[in-house]
Amino acid sequence: MPRTAVVTGSASGIGRSTRELLGQRGENVIGVDVRDAEVVADLSGADGRDAMVEGVRHLSGGRVDSVYAIAGLAAPTPATVAVDFFGALATLEGLRPLLSGSPSPRAVLVSSMAALLPSDAELVSLLTAEDEPAALARAEVLAKAAETTGLIYSSTKLALSRWVRRRAASADWAGAGIPLNAVAPGIIATPMAAAMISTAEQRRALLERVPMPLNGIAEPIVVARALAWLGGEENTHLCGQIVYVDGGSDAVLRGDAVW
Repeated sequence: MPRTAVVTGSASGIGRSTRELLGQRGENVIGVDVRDAEVVADLSGADGRDAMVEGVRHLSGGRVDSVYAIAGLAAPTPATVAVDFFGALATLEGLRPLLSGSPSPRAVLVSSMAALLPSDAELVSLLTAEDEPAALARAEVLAKAAETTGLIYSSTKLALSRWVRRRAASADWAGAGIPLNAVAPGIIATPMAAAMISTAEQRRALLERVPMPLNGIAEPIVVARALAWLGGEENTHLCGQIVYVDGGSDAVLRGDAVW
């Protein structure tokens, strides 16, 4: 029987590439996005998150085999916090009961190598506490100043990576036989990144901050292939891993600091 996969952010970028790749491999894919998807839902708020869960439940018949929480924004606004962090958690926790009927359930989300860049300790702490109103308020403060606005995205992705590390080995995930992992892309040529890499000067400047010595800026399919393996039946033992698909950014920026 074909596997049933749920892909959020399926209308563009990494989500679209993942959806297409899984479909080419014969999987039944339920896409979730604000447009052009089987389930149209806005993950920035509670109503949209509830609609996503109910829509997937209806279309899947109550059982899915893999969940790919890919939907995200990179704007220096509170909406990024709402979608990238709380939307991802709502996706994974909301659909976790539907994974229980699968013989090989898998869950994957998209973080970022931006988690290695400077962040805001207060926002990270509020996200770790899963205090959405306070986290959105803090992001609103950060968004008002040019010197802090860039901390919103990196803080959100850092908290997301920490969430995976802390939850993956728990009874709800590993204890239930569900590998929970994440990928952390470098610079990917998606519509979300288009404004940052539209000129040679912009690309050079960004690659100075995010070094990618192996083949440079990547296409979305590169990340999709990693996601597909993590969410596939072959992955039986990776647990709580943040897999950097970043052309070497992690190796350059952190070296052997974590070993």
